[in-house]
Amino acid sequence: MTKQERIEKQKQRLAEMKEPESSLHAEGYRFVAGVDEVGRGPLAGPVVTAAVVLPEDFDVLGVDDSKKLSEKRREELYDQILDRCLAYGIGMADHKVIDEINILQATKKAMKEAVTACDLQLRVKEGGAADARIDFVLIDAVTLEGLDKPQHAVVKGDAKVLAIAAASIVAKVTRDRMMVEYAKEYPWYAFEKNKGYGTAAHYEGIRAHGTCPIHRMSFLKNMK
Repeated sequence: MTKQERIEKQKQRLAEMKEPESSLHAEGYRFVAGVDEVGRGPLAGPVVTAAVVLPEDFDVLGVDDSKKLSEKRREELYDQILDRCLAYGIGMADHKVIDEINILQATKKAMKEAVTACDLQLRVKEGGAADARIDFVLIDAVTLEGLDKPQHAVVKGDAKVLAIAAASIVAKVTRDRMMVEYAKEYPWYAFEKNKGYGTAAHYEGIRAHGTCPIHRMSFLKNMK
């Protein structure tokens, strides 16, 4: 495949992923947010969520499910998304919250925080206009009870909806950077490589040194 053919393929992919938001804009919704999470499966660290509102003319190529992208590409797209988005917000729930209310409820709590933070930033960027608020939310596979906005859960949304894909990248880069910092504080678990997931090196670190303050104890109940 030539470079031009790759670009054309990316342009087609971009157009396809914009369709859900474009349909909502055509119905009169002005600010559509995409919401996603990262970190539901790790043994340590927080679950991190992001909400992102993209402009209708967003044209950055290559935005996709963060799991499909290299670390270098995610970092590049992260900067471009934050530079071009109308607003974004981050939410998170740490290991204590996860252990207390379970990972699904912790994820939903963090998602609501991300939407609230995104809403606040949007209002500031729009000069405090009364109608500058998210008026529809597209979420990757989760329904948020009690959210005061219309919403739709999209299964595998990070691969189908541009704003959700953008949110997946923002959440992933944010959490990965956090885990790299935690690795400096707790160097025995290879967090800089596994980001808290249950790799062999991570389990070996737990066996040799025990758990650390950011481990999710509810995820380690059956570990011998």
